[in-house]
Amino acid sequence: MASATSSSSAESRDAARGSSLRLRIAVAVALLVLVAILAQAFAIFFLFEDKEDELIDDVVNGQLAHSMAMWRESPERAAPNTPDMRLFRVTRAEGDAALPAWLRGLAIGNHERYDGSNEYHVAVREDADARYILTYDAEEHEERMRAIGSVIVVAALVIAAAVLAVVYQLAGRLTRQLGDLAERVDAGREGGHARPGMAHEVAAVAGALDRYEQRQREAVTREREFTANLSHELRTPLAVIRSDAELLAAPADLGGETAPAGVQRRAQRIVETVDRITELSASLLTLAREARPQLEETLRLRELLQQSWQALAARHGNGARLDLGVPDTATVSGDPALLRLVVDNLLDNALRHGQGGPIECRLAGTRLDVRDHGRGFAPGDVERVFQRGWRGGRNGSADGIGHGLGLALVQHACRASGWQPGAANADGGGAVLSVDFGTALR
Repeated sequence: MASATSSSSAESRDAARGSSLRLRIAVAVALLVLVAILAQAFAIFFLFEDKEDELIDDVVNGQLAHSMAMWRESPERAAPNTPDMRLFRVTRAEGDAALPAWLRGLAIGNHERYDGSNEYHVAVREDADARYILTYDAEEHEERMRAIGSVIVVAALVIAAAVLAVVYQLAGRLTRQLGDLAERVDAGREGGHARPGMAHEVAAVAGALDRYEQRQREAVTREREFTANLSHELRTPLAVIRSDAELLAAPADLGGETAPAGVQRRAQRIVETVDRITELSASLLTLAREARPQLEETLRLRELLQQSWQALAARHGNGARLDLGVPDTATVSGDPALLRLVVDNLLDNALRHGQGGPIECRLAGTRLDVRDHGRGFAPGDVERVFQRGWRGGRNGSADGIGHGLGLALVQHACRASGWQPGAANADGGGAVLSVDFGTALR
């Protein structure tokens, strides 16, 4: 059976787990450190690469000047003595047609050219007889730069991971006060939330919570006092109205004057309305007060159900039958007034909506199920049946019987006693209202 209520504190804790301030602080700091390290490292990396390129150009220029000087003296000794360099010499008559395609059309000076995926540094010079072109294969240099870049990235990630772990631990210490404050608020501990030694920001939040809770307590107190005073002040005029209405509705054999039949009917409706107002006033007063168990007695559940049924069946007069499947030995430990309130309202709700069908009371473990054979709950109503003021009809009906406080009273009493109310549509039709007494049922 699905319970109609859920724990808001559990939802807030789940939400807190899904979005950890501690983790977000650690991740933010780690990302900031990672960005700073990578920015600085790659700035140095590109500066180093520029210096390497300048050094290569100096080497190429020096070698080409040496090769041109040697060509005039001993051409066979003009070629570079390193496999990374290659010298080309073309006369004016030969032109660029004697060169590889990727070296043609180069102006005098230094260039960076690609032959496929290989990068070359190229120096171009000329004299009166020919043009000289020296190429330097920069593959080794590029491999070295790629290795340095990989080392930079890996080192930055390792440092960022270390920072993440360290900051996560530190953030845990910094946010521990927030966690303690949340536990105090969730547990509803008395004495205020602000504590000596709190960080300034946490103390500000704790102080704001204390002031908010004080305002809430004052508002609740005013509401309870107003409801109690209103209920008390209504009793006397309602009693007078009821007495006068009873006299108007009384038959002649009681010694009074007989009122016309129409007047008697209206007087009887006044009596019934006054009783309903009195009942509503008592319900509002119960909800306004903080219901707490005052006594603890062990009551026989079957006997209590029978007593409640006799009083309610006579009032409703719809001929419904009670099918009682509760053992004589079943007992419940709790406040008698709260237990009677729960039982009365469960049976009253079943009688209101049962359409004259049998009312079944069964025990399922520690849970008491009260089932009627009416139309059942409309879609979406199961989650709202215990809300104060709910008067939804059954399965789309808008009859809205009652004042909408009976099941709210059930939830009110159950929360105070540590019991769990529930509601569901029964298999085969009708509705089931239940109370799980837990360890209180034996």
